[in-house]
Amino acid sequence: MARKKRSYIKGPFTHRRTEADYMSVLLDAVPLEDWRSVVVAAVAGAKAGDPSARAWLGQYLVGKPAATAPAPLTVVVQQLSGSDPLVDSLAKPHIDRAQFPSLSADDDFKDSMREIIAGELRALEAQKSNASETGANADGITPSTISTET
Repeated sequence: MARKKRSYIKGPFTHRRTEADYMSVLLDAVPLEDWRSVVVAAVAGAKAGDPSARAWLGQYLVGKPAATAPAPLTVVVQQLSGSDPLVDSLAKPHIDRAQFPSLSADDDFKDSMREIIAGELRALEAQKSNASETGANADGITPSTISTET
C-alpha cells in the first residue's frame, strides 16, 4: 500500500530532510585534517598543471563573477558624469547614517550583540576542539573513564 503524501506549504512531501541535515553529516564525516589533505593535494595538482585542480581552487578562492559587465553606453555615461558605482555603493551607508541618524540609533547595540554572539561561538569552537584533542565526548567525559560496572 502506497504511503499517502501530505501536502505542506509548497507541495507534497513524505519527509523533512533539509540541506542542514546533509551538511551536518558531511561535516561529521570529513574532519578538518582530511579536508586539509584534499586542499594540499589540489594545490600541488594545480601547481603541476592540472586544469581541474586550478579550476576548483579558483572557484573557491576567487569565485565566479557575481555580475555581468555593464553596457558600453553605461560606461561612457559614468565616465562623462564622473560617477563611480563602487564609490557610490560604499558611501551609501555612511551617507544614510549622516542624513537619517534616527534610523541608525541602535547600530551600536547591534554591533555589541554581534560581538557577544561571535565570542560565544569562538568559545564553543575552542571547547569543541579541546574536547576532540583529549578524546572527550560532548559531556566532557573521556570514554575510558566511564565505568561499566552495575
